[in-house]
Amino acid sequence: MEELRGILERFEASGWELIALPARRWLEGQGDRRALSEAIREAERQCGGCGCSLDPLYRRALELLEQK
Repeated sequence: MEELRGILERFEASGWELIALPARRWLEGQGDRRALSEAIREAERQCGGCGCSLDPLYRRALELLEQK
């Protein structure tokens, strides 16, 4: 799924360990869906309303993970 891959690449590039590390693991094929989802939910709780470019990506990534 290219859209999810693109979002996870953005998370990884953010340098924010909370989402960068789980995103990298997922992209390398070593990730755990539950751990990634939990990290994204926590990132959304901590930062989801700050107005940065990642804000809309948290929810979309979770939607795509649920579809996969």
